[in-house]
Amino acid sequence: LKLVESGGGLVQPGGSLRLSCAASGLTLDSYVIGWFRQAPGKEREGVSCISSSDGSSYYADSVKGRFTISRDKTKNTVYLQMNNLEPEDADVYYCAAEFGQYGGSWCFDAREYDSWGQGTQVAVSS
Repeated sequence: LKLVESGGGLVQPGGSLRLSCAASGLTLDSYVIGWFRQAPGKEREGVSCISSSDGSSYYADSVKGRFTISRDKTKNTVYLQMNNLEPEDADVYYCAAEFGQYGGSWCFDAREYDSWGQGTQVAVSS
């Protein structure tokens, strides 16, 4: 099982980025995918996740209304569209996979996931 993130970069406050998580060795019909972010010296924070069964999406309060998670099962890829980015959003972003059907409050806990990507850096600065 392998997850590869891409799409990070430098953006000005108020700008947008779309992160991608390309999965191999699993199908999105069977795995919940979560997006996390982590700043140096801080714990990994759950940002969003998407259910495998019906594509239901879940968001942390800090990103609700600005971030959108989606998936393309034909490409086995999950996306995180990030709009109206703020300096506080600058972190390394990771995607993670866990076998299961439904997301929920558990999917914001990094300890619940067995598989992780290598991360992609997001910088927000003027």
